[in-house]
Amino acid sequence: MSARIYQPAKTAMSSGAAKTKRWVLEFSAEKPRRKDPLTGWTSIDETQTQVRLTFDTLEEAQNYATAKGIAARVDQARQKKRTYKSYSDNFKHDRVGPWSH
Repeated sequence: MSARIYQPAKTAMSSGAAKTKRWVLEFSAEKPRRKDPLTGWTSIDETQTQVRLTFDTLEEAQNYATAKGIAARVDQARQKKRTYKSYSDNFKHDRVGPWSH
């Protein structure tokens, strides 16, 4: 049984960073998915792939995985690049970018 530990990214529908501070342990599928001949949907017989455990810190998630004998892979989150700019910067006389309408 293997798993992946990561911090989820913010949703595209929100500018806030809610639910991105916690760490998630998500199980990987051992068998490939199969296509249902009647409906055409893909399915899998493993219910453990539906389980998502959340932890406050990375150490808690790693300790849980080692205690349960789960081979876990840690995906580190990328640093977010933020540029702070005020509205008045759009109208500066020494603006670097071209003004376009």
